[in-house]
Amino acid sequence: MSTSLLILILFCLSTIAYQLGRTRAFSLTRMAGDRGRQVLHSRPVYYGMLTALWCGLPALFVFVAWQICEPWIITKLLVAHLPPEIQALPENRLNLVLNDIKNLASGNIVSGVIRPEMEAAANNYRNLQATANAALAVAVISLAIIGTFYARQRITPFLRARNHVEKVLTFFFIACSTFAIFTTIGIVLSVLFEAIRFFRVIPITEFLFGLEWSPQMAIRADQVGSSGAFGAIPVFAGTAMISGIAMLVAVPLGLMSAIYLSEYANKKFRAVAKPLLEILAGIPTVVYGFFAALTVAPFIRELGITVGLDVSSESALAAGLVMGIMIIPFVSSLSDDVINAVPQAMRDGALALGATKSETIKQVVLPAALPGIVGGVLLAVSRAIGETMIVVMAAGLAANLTANPLQAVTTVTVQIVTLLVGDQEFNSPKTLAAFALGLVLFVATLILNIIALYVVRKYREQYE
Repeated sequence: MSTSLLILILFCLSTIAYQLGRTRAFSLTRMAGDRGRQVLHSRPVYYGMLTALWCGLPALFVFVAWQICEPWIITKLLVAHLPPEIQALPENRLNLVLNDIKNLASGNIVSGVIRPEMEAAANNYRNLQATANAALAVAVISLAIIGTFYARQRITPFLRARNHVEKVLTFFFIACSTFAIFTTIGIVLSVLFEAIRFFRVIPITEFLFGLEWSPQMAIRADQVGSSGAFGAIPVFAGTAMISGIAMLVAVPLGLMSAIYLSEYANKKFRAVAKPLLEILAGIPTVVYGFFAALTVAPFIRELGITVGLDVSSESALAAGLVMGIMIIPFVSSLSDDVINAVPQAMRDGALALGATKSETIKQVVLPAALPGIVGGVLLAVSRAIGETMIVVMAAGLAANLTANPLQAVTTVTVQIVTLLVGDQEFNSPKTLAAFALGLVLFVATLILNIIALYVVRKYREQYE
């Protein structure tokens, strides 16, 4: 039985268990007559949910545990039935043989000659898998049925079903939160450990304050350019420049669009304009990259030549302008929702005191909505910092330290992708530099979050 079919059966059994528990609670209510509502401790829906949990959770636990342990158990049983000369092989060669056996069992190509003992082992492997799947199906379905009838028999008027269900849900929410926290910690630590390995080779001062970025390491010591330059200031400067240009485009246009749609536009225009504006967020970034490389960048270059400026074919200005257009919906949509959430009583009070509509927006609505607007702007900044495709196609890969937006620059994310493309050795400074860049990018994003939280708390204390 396939895994998806078994999960579907378990879901159907849980649904049936829910109905059985709910029906049992209703039968107790009818038996109690008019006093049924007072007899039951909880609503019938909680008895149904408790029965469904007893049906699904133990079976799901066994299912997950078996999925984790099954490969190890089957491999041990498979090795135990192999000939002694194969069992005596070194671990790396034994793993190769086991891999060939599994490929042979699944019908894939094997690396060596198919011998009779390998065919016998492949048949044994298929039989073990079939037996394991059958045993898992029997165990899961049996546990689900037993749990259903056990929970249904426990349903009495005095059973605190709601309390039990809420405890399970509380534990589930805590587990989800813990999983998210440990996932974040794992990501940070994985980047941190690799970055520490990089800083053991390249001094952190050279990385943070160096003015030349050329991480191309030679294969031989006598090759030209055998020692790369790892000064990340040009990369950080390019990221800041392109993100700054994007925010100069996105924040004013997005915020003004949100103010117009929420305060001035009629319902018909808003119903058409807002979905059209949000379509910008659904366009793939590669399309924006083509637009920047084929339309915006040549237009800026021709315009610069017309006025006598030296404009590169790939420039930070082209990438920043297109990126700003792309992230307009992140600012406008969130700001529009936040502005609409400001109580109408605040507007009415300002208008009643003699303020004009524009004064009401500037002095009442926008300050009250500022925490949400800051959150939308922060999301837009994070989107701009993390963008890669537009920068690759419109700004190039050259790490130039310049304040001229008409020149080619690069960003942190582009360099990370460039350093990790292809088969790489995770022992060279060239590859480890990507983790150092990622760590700095994480710290920068963390600082932005702290600043945003400070602004949000300050204005919430003022307006709540």
